[in-house]
Amino acid sequence: MPASSRTSRTTGRRRALGAAAALPLLAVVITSCGYGSEAKDDKEKVAVKGAPIGGLKEVRLGYFPNLTHGTALVGLQEGQLQKELGGTKIKSQDFNAGPDEIEALNSGSIDIGWIGPSPSINGYAKSKGKNLRIISGSASGGVSLVVNPKKIKNLDDLKGKKIATPQLGNTQDVALLNYLSEKGFKVDASSGKGDVTVTRTDNKVTPIAFKNGDIDAAWVPEPTASKLVADGGKVLLDEKNLWPDKKFVITNIIVKQSFLNEHPKVVDAVLRGTVKTNKWINANPEKAKAAANTQLEELVGKPLPAEVIDPAWKSIDFTDDPLASTLETEADHAVKAGLLDKPNLKGIYDLRPLNKVLEAEGQPSVDDAGLGLK
Repeated sequence: MPASSRTSRTTGRRRALGAAAALPLLAVVITSCGYGSEAKDDKEKVAVKGAPIGGLKEVRLGYFPNLTHGTALVGLQEGQLQKELGGTKIKSQDFNAGPDEIEALNSGSIDIGWIGPSPSINGYAKSKGKNLRIISGSASGGVSLVVNPKKIKNLDDLKGKKIATPQLGNTQDVALLNYLSEKGFKVDASSGKGDVTVTRTDNKVTPIAFKNGDIDAAWVPEPTASKLVADGGKVLLDEKNLWPDKKFVITNIIVKQSFLNEHPKVVDAVLRGTVKTNKWINANPEKAKAAANTQLEELVGKPLPAEVIDPAWKSIDFTDDPLASTLETEADHAVKAGLLDKPNLKGIYDLRPLNKVLEAEGQPSVDDAGLGLK
């Protein structure tokens, strides 16, 4: 292929990813506003009382209705987050995938969010390090490649099949593209066409597409993965088995940089809430699972059945550690796929507020792998 063609093709891929990060997902997203579900005042499970922190009456939080965002689900349901925020009221908004949430952060629709590493990397790189900071980890694991066992029995059977991911450029999309590349399959990242067809499908719709035979497999987070298994799918690969020590960041907590600068005490309060939530989750796994399911029921209208939530919950590790070294590896995967120029991630982390909270809670500090502010 001539060099000019290669350059054009690479540029097209990057423009496609930029479009995914800059525009809301238009097809089949069951939402009531442009970026995700309508922002809402959360039910007062813990009373909003006292003076607003620093005079800020409201903080806007974004997250996904995924179990990999269990810290947010539980923290909202059990009230640890609102308790720490006192008189500053939480307003929350849920999203299907990371690029939409990044746009909401950029536009000022949310202040703090739970999100995967790939959109964090892309958002940071595209703004030249000016729009966000990662301030904490939240979860590791909870992602699988689930296949139709009648069509796919092993890796060789993937050729010619359709595999769903939640959105172009989201964390699972990048992971799948990297995995296919390492196994010798050729796929154009922007179109998803090649030896394997990668189709970007809303997590809400993926189980329906799987049942109807419109897709043959999906690389998805929980609870979507376990929903597919309950519908007859089989886990061909648990992503944690691809990582050293079986740990990789699946969910970060990010903040708009201007918000961090203007409202540091509110950020501290949110981090106190997340640290206490994760501690409670790990000490009370069954109660935490039930709390997450109750919050999901409020979001989507019905709880997850036991055959879905039980295996899904077990596959996720909740941690304050952002597992920063794995973020850099995931950035390399996006570069390899042609979705991103090699980014300078120096400064993407500011873990100083988190480490201050961890110290106060008697817990060890966490490391930014040399990618933090000094």
